[in-house]
Amino acid sequence: MLVQSAQKPNIILIVADDLGYDDVSFHGSNQIPTPNIDSLANKGILLNNYYVQPICTPTRSALMTGRHPIHTGMQHSVIVGDQPYGLPLTETIMPQYFNKLGYSSHIVGKWHLGFFAKEYTPLYRGFKSHLGYWLGAEDYFDHTAEANTNQYGLDFRANMSVLSSENGTYSTELFTNEAVKLITNQNVSEPLFLYLPFQAVHSGNLDEHPLQAPQEYIDRFPNIQNMNRRTFAGMVSALDDGVGAVVEALSTKGMLNNSIIVFTTDNGGPSNGFDGNAASNFPLRGLKATLWEGGVRGDGLIYSPLLQNSQYVSEHMMHVCDWLPTLYRAAGGDPTTMKNLDGYDMWDVLTNNQQNSPRKEILHNIDPTSKQAAIRVGDYKLLSGEVGVTYADWYPPYQVDEDSYNLHVDNYKGQHTYKNIGQSTYKNSGHSKDVVEMSISENKLKAVAVNCGPKPANASTNCRPLTSPCLYHIPSDPCEYNNIADSNKDIVIQLLQRLQELSYTMVPPGNKPEDPRGDPKYHNGIWQPWINL
Repeated sequence: MLVQSAQKPNIILIVADDLGYDDVSFHGSNQIPTPNIDSLANKGILLNNYYVQPICTPTRSALMTGRHPIHTGMQHSVIVGDQPYGLPLTETIMPQYFNKLGYSSHIVGKWHLGFFAKEYTPLYRGFKSHLGYWLGAEDYFDHTAEANTNQYGLDFRANMSVLSSENGTYSTELFTNEAVKLITNQNVSEPLFLYLPFQAVHSGNLDEHPLQAPQEYIDRFPNIQNMNRRTFAGMVSALDDGVGAVVEALSTKGMLNNSIIVFTTDNGGPSNGFDGNAASNFPLRGLKATLWEGGVRGDGLIYSPLLQNSQYVSEHMMHVCDWLPTLYRAAGGDPTTMKNLDGYDMWDVLTNNQQNSPRKEILHNIDPTSKQAAIRVGDYKLLSGEVGVTYADWYPPYQVDEDSYNLHVDNYKGQHTYKNIGQSTYKNSGHSKDVVEMSISENKLKAVAVNCGPKPANASTNCRPLTSPCLYHIPSDPCEYNNIADSNKDIVIQLLQRLQELSYTMVPPGNKPEDPRGDPKYHNGIWQPWINL
């Protein structure tokens, strides 16, 4: 149930970029403590059957529209800097819906839904303000973005104005401070919708310094031997501090008790290959840009003091496109008036922990360009085509030196979120596993544990999706060890038929060839719109 409030709830939607399944301690990882995020997971609803798209632009389009990327033309890859396309202007997106309910809508951070024409940028699509960048990645300190290895330009703005004064300031700090400022200055008589898609923990410019964090954060992790992983851990820790600062700002302003906070990733972590950042999806198979579980199973939670029935682990299937109708319902809107949505209103399911959910399947993707498709119906998942053959491995966790671990429970009891929403369990020890237990209850850790069982010798070879579809029973085989297609041909046929049905509803991918007119060298070294509509 939702505790009744005289005012519409504030909605804080936080997105982490390229964060792996095993990069948060609320999934049991004892390598990188995330106490502020964990506190939200412990006191809120932890989503244990939650899915996103395998890569950035498709997930963000689904999040903003409530529609699957196959219905918006966003199903293939991401928008590169000089490509003249974006999320179609015919789509109504999240801030536009919330504005109709009286919300003040703001975005802080990454956009990545198109900017070739100004009409595709955030301020023209319902947001009142934007501090951040338009492309997919950039340097964390100087905020220049690289595209196609030879195009460089500044990509940082306050609203539509280019902002060069923040050269040298870490983006996680910038975005945190802006979010805190917006909360502090918010008129409490008006509900706030704050979309906070952090840059962290995406890699930066790949040919310069792809992994970047202030040294004080890197120094928190002398136990991690791999230097890339150590820097990545610092990036995650800075992100966690940012989440804590936002929660503290809500509490200080007196807004927390009437707020809903959602935390989600945009795709699996790139442990290797494309945009590699030393993330970990262990023990799941695959990584970012693949349709294996490691590419599409997301970190997700919802927290609110307005929820009477929370503090549990939800096993209901949920997809990133469900957030729009779900939050719209929580804000007092009627999702049945929203046209052509693929997302489901999960509000009653989540708030009452109902057994019956409207979501029975997850379309992971149908991409005619890459010739790949995957779908989960009930407990069964089918993959076909180029679903991530190159990176179909299980990437082991990075090694740590437990003897040098210097993070202590007392440090975490002082964290922002711990102080503001409290915790039920902690132990007086400095070992990493006890820091995790302080932030997340033992029962929840057991509930979210991924149990793969023994890995068969033929795990890497028993699925050849380029040759024939593969089938997995995800509840009993979350690590996709055992292809059971040969012994379940009726289920394979059923899922292939469902993919065929969905493909009939698909629009063509909206990708456009690169346009050299968008190169920053023609615009004073700045990424900016170059086409007038």
